[in-house]
Amino acid sequence: MALTDHDTMDGVEEASHAAQKAGLCLVPGCELSTRWQGINIHVVALMPGGLQGPMIEGLEQQREARIKRAEVIAERLEKMGLPNALEKARAQAGSDRPLGRPDFARALVAEGVVADWAGAFKRYLGSGKKGDVKAHWPEISEAVGWVVASGGVAVLAHPLRYGLTRRKRGLLMDTFMAAGGQGVELVSGQQNPDATRDLARQLVERELYASLGSDFHFPGSHAAPGSMSPVPRTAAPPIWQHPRLAHLRDAPSGMLGAKPLNQLS
Repeated sequence: MALTDHDTMDGVEEASHAAQKAGLCLVPGCELSTRWQGINIHVVALMPGGLQGPMIEGLEQQREARIKRAEVIAERLEKMGLPNALEKARAQAGSDRPLGRPDFARALVAEGVVADWAGAFKRYLGSGKKGDVKAHWPEISEAVGWVVASGGVAVLAHPLRYGLTRRKRGLLMDTFMAAGGQGVELVSGQQNPDATRDLARQLVERELYASLGSDFHFPGSHAAPGSMSPVPRTAAPPIWQHPRLAHLRDAPSGMLGAKPLNQLS
């Protein structure tokens, strides 16, 4: 399995200790925020060699982008009824890490602006809303380039969640592949089985590897760790068969550990 926090690998060391105790294989990774045709697209970076190469500078760039983005989100939310938005989101985060939309969502709930986390995204922070700021993210081809040049495997995250037509989803995959991407999340959390089977066909057509993920973000979110829809029968190879990952099946437990990599996201 892999831990893929948004735009950081800071949690990998702690997760590797837990994985070692459990006898699991943990692949270092993260989930990069990118842009494609004005849409916020996420790319999972699976990094069997750890943080190295262009990914070091890339993640620093992402950190700076998150800081600037949080300032813009706060400014917009203040105009919509959440005074001192940055400070209140920081209080919800409970640390000095760069803020994300979930921190602002919890601040909106705590201040009574919305009833719950889902309402915060529906009204203020979701795709296309005022608090959905994309301008600071790199183009998808640039981010995929960081991953591949650093010895990693780039995986297109949850392609069914971007509201794209089948044709446009295919164009996204083609752009992703042209940049060096080789895997796609076939299942991410709970999704329609017919849509999953159709996505599987698109992967097979392009000879892409298939990945699985729960899309779990934090306790109390919509997804529980490891929960996801059933995987359909498909000829798409699992991501752990990728040449950059396959050798890890026989490694010692812990980070890059012992058991088969049957789920990566």
